[in-house]
Amino acid sequence: MNLLDLLISPAHAQAAGQAAPGGLFGGGLSGLLFPVILIGIMYFLMIRPQMKRSKEHRAMLEKLAKGDEVITNGGIAGTVSDIGDSFITVEIADNVRVRVQKGAIGNVLPKGTLKAS
Repeated sequence: MNLLDLLISPAHAQAAGQAAPGGLFGGGLSGLLFPVILIGIMYFLMIRPQMKRSKEHRAMLEKLAKGDEVITNGGIAGTVSDIGDSFITVEIADNVRVRVQKGAIGNVLPKGTLKAS
């Protein structure tokens, strides 16, 4: 026995017990439940809404016609004067036309919006 044993009681190891039968949600295949739930939550909160927005944007671009008033993703507002396969010509002022990619069209405005502002 040593002087330190008088001040601090010695710690004794306990006998090893049996391990708990499972991880987060139990044992066996139910341990895969957490990752599956996590992937499901990510799908419904992140992936599915993005796919829906992409589908709506494609539908908007397919319905685009000459004379529609649009705003590009860069903030340029104008009237569609020509539509090609991958590019659209937008008239932003009298005799001032800009060619932009179809994907750069952010929104279609109601008719008469540009003349009112």
